[in-house]
Amino acid sequence: MLVKDVMISKVVTVSPFATLREALSLMKHHQLKSLVVDKTNEHDAYGLITYTNIIKTVVAESGDIDLINVYDICAKPVISVGQSLSVKHVASLMTRHRVKRVVVLNDNDLIGLVCMNDIVQTLMNDIE
Repeated sequence: MLVKDVMISKVVTVSPFATLREALSLMKHHQLKSLVVDKTNEHDAYGLITYTNIIKTVVAESGDIDLINVYDICAKPVISVGQSLSVKHVASLMTRHRVKRVVVLNDNDLIGLVCMNDIVQTLMNDIE
């Protein structure tokens, strides 16, 4: 099984200069737990912002969702893979680096996202 078989191709992105309130609004609207953070230029890397980043900053550290930008707390650069990579290798990479999501790129252009849940769901669908 390959990455292209399990990846999500309709990825929601957010500007690195958006506030956390704007990011949370996008997450709520699309019912997501993470967003891919856009590149600031063509040679930049993508980032990732998750509920965990936001909870740590806003709740644990008393940050202000209107004053903090996505860029300030997102993980950047994120681990990226190609669509032709085996899911087995992606799962190993995710486990080794303790991440739940990786972006899928084609020539540094975003084409998808793979979440640990997508891999597990695919395995569960194969079980009768």
